[in-house]
Amino acid sequence: MPTPPLDALIAELPDGAVVTDPDIIAGYRQDRAADPDAGMPLAVVRPQTTEQVQATLRWASAHRVPVVPRGAGTSLSGGSTAVDGGITLSTERMREITVDPVTRTAVAQPGLFNAEVKAEAAKHGLWYPPDPSSFQICTIGGNIATNAGGLCCVKYGVTTDYVLGLQVVLADGTAVRLGGPRLKDVAGLPLTKLFVGSEGTLGVVTEVTLRLVPAQPPAATVVATFDSVRAACDSVVTITGKIRPSLMEFMDRASINAVEDQLRMGLDRSAAAMMVAASDERGGSGTADAEFMAEAFTRHGATEVFCTSDPDEGEAFAAARRFAIPAVEAKGSLLLEDVGVPLPLLADLVAGVEDLARRRDLMIAVIAHAGDGNTHPLIVFDPDDAEMAARAQRAFGEIMDLAISLGGTITGEHGVGRLKRPWLAAQIGPEAMELNRRIKAALDPDGILNPGVAY
Repeated sequence: MPTPPLDALIAELPDGAVVTDPDIIAGYRQDRAADPDAGMPLAVVRPQTTEQVQATLRWASAHRVPVVPRGAGTSLSGGSTAVDGGITLSTERMREITVDPVTRTAVAQPGLFNAEVKAEAAKHGLWYPPDPSSFQICTIGGNIATNAGGLCCVKYGVTTDYVLGLQVVLADGTAVRLGGPRLKDVAGLPLTKLFVGSEGTLGVVTEVTLRLVPAQPPAATVVATFDSVRAACDSVVTITGKIRPSLMEFMDRASINAVEDQLRMGLDRSAAAMMVAASDERGGSGTADAEFMAEAFTRHGATEVFCTSDPDEGEAFAAARRFAIPAVEAKGSLLLEDVGVPLPLLADLVAGVEDLARRRDLMIAVIAHAGDGNTHPLIVFDPDDAEMAARAQRAFGEIMDLAISLGGTITGEHGVGRLKRPWLAAQIGPEAMELNRRIKAALDPDGILNPGVAY
């Protein structure tokens, strides 16, 4: 198929919105997943308004050109990997936000970083809870695309719980408004929820109305180390069966040592696992919850338990957990998993990953949002060692097979993207796959939106 001329699109958009310089385009080929099969786009388009997104999609639809929506490129599943001859539509210049403290809502464009939304909300004594570990560098648009979670989601939920409304541009350039600044609204089908987590395959989000909540109260933090991974995981079920901690995170020995190599915090390098938990309940009950968690950790065999009500001390341990991925990444290239299981099976999943690491002779560090059963096994390998890379790829698939066998999921918050597509049908089954495809065909009949993702 001949390459369509870009002249009409360039003429319709502001100067500089359409980028054709090959050197610049090269920087948009891959996202953080570093997919080696990334294509070379025809152009990168950087709109600032909904109308400019509409113009781009009308042009793409008329010429049957694929469009890959992209935020900051922090996808860990290849969700914004470029395709040959397509348009990479970057929302990086869509950065407006307005906060309404009366309705406790924010209306934002998708190019804002998660941290910037939090900062704007904080100016009004409000808080936007979803907090991926990459919150300082990931965008709200990308969070919506994957229904991102984070450290606080054990208590506060994930992105979809805070999306009240969207403006979405469909494949043919039609702009649709869904929902709005209403806390209760069941008029029509729940289409807003349909687009959250759809990974840019159904439309391009150009504006979002977010629910905000009062500022988070100070938390009491408990840190515990264990000489048994299973004991650490089993303690989670005991705790979440009684209270709702605001944070409940897990690190294994490999991730503890990787962080200690970088931060020199004095973490226990000999520990098999470390739990970082917190409670922010008001009226002093946060401290009571912390005492309960400390007792539960001790009962499950913790070798050391540390409690603090100092917010700076507590944040230092949360920051250590957030830093785990870049710390492990310093050891080599990563294949990063995002598998989850029902909470009582968390220990079985982590133990299964440990066994796979031994059998495949690989370093696989495991961190987890333990309070909701969502783990991130980090497979370390040398891409220049073909045999090792092959073992890493096999382990990548085997971990997803393990999660599915335990009644779990291949992705809790990163999305299916392109890297996990081969395992989707095994999890959701043929009937659900067909339903997914029918919805996709209804909204994007020519299949131009993010082809190769999910379906």
